[in-house]
Amino acid sequence: MLAHMFKDKGVWGNKQDHRGAFLIDRSPEYFEPILNYLRHGQLIVNDGINLLGVLEEARFFGIDSLIEHLEVAIKNSQPPEDHSPISRKEFVRFLLATPTKSELRCQGLNFSGADLSRLDLRYINFKMANLSRCNLAHANLCCANLERADLSGSVLDCANLQGVKMLCSNAEGASLKLCNFEDPSGLKANLEGANLKGVDMEGSQMTGINLRVATLKNAKLKNCNLRGATLAGTDLENCDLSGCDLQEANLRGSNVKGAIFEEMLTPLHMSQSVR
Repeated sequence: MLAHMFKDKGVWGNKQDHRGAFLIDRSPEYFEPILNYLRHGQLIVNDGINLLGVLEEARFFGIDSLIEHLEVAIKNSQPPEDHSPISRKEFVRFLLATPTKSELRCQGLNFSGADLSRLDLRYINFKMANLSRCNLAHANLCCANLERADLSGSVLDCANLQGVKMLCSNAEGASLKLCNFEDPSGLKANLEGANLKGVDMEGSQMTGINLRVATLKNAKLKNCNLRGATLAGTDLENCDLSGCDLQEANLRGSNVKGAIFEEMLTPLHMSQSVR
């Protein structure tokens, strides 16, 4: 482009000042690095000049060799992506700055190892978030969306999980002792398809909970209230269900191989389980 502008001067109608200098209607700030590059072949851009602006000028004038230099320089100037986990302090600041009626969306965020204990996390969308090894003890997660979230190794003891959505979440090895999944209004917690291998849910209130096709292999559910729970197709192999209340629970198609049903509060009828 620049070559054509001076090759066919008459066609382009180039303007000159009183000293004979050609006038080009482009930003001098972005054109100066290009002019110097054409003089000595080195890309030098002063501080405070946006490289993207210089790049667009280089593209406009069709200077291919300079375009390559600028693209590399821009790539090298970008800060590295920050994948470090969000801390409690950062998240609390985030919570305080969000209006109570606003939907807080935390999909896919990394909270790994964070201390989120005793926080009010109601209705927050944690879908596909990394909450592994988090401390969520005594937290209020009422109606929170934890679908496909990673909760492996986390501590949720005494957490309020009324109406929580944990479909296909991974909570392997997590501790959920004395949690409350039971909502007086009838809103049921949904853990369908969740990976709950080796979890400790002892003493939790789980009336009407949906655990359909979930994996509870080697889990501890001692003294849990599972009245009316949906456990159809659930893997309960080697699961400790001692002292549980399974009245009206649906265990059809569940795998109860090696499961412990000692000291049951109510008898388990054959109609509740077909396998």
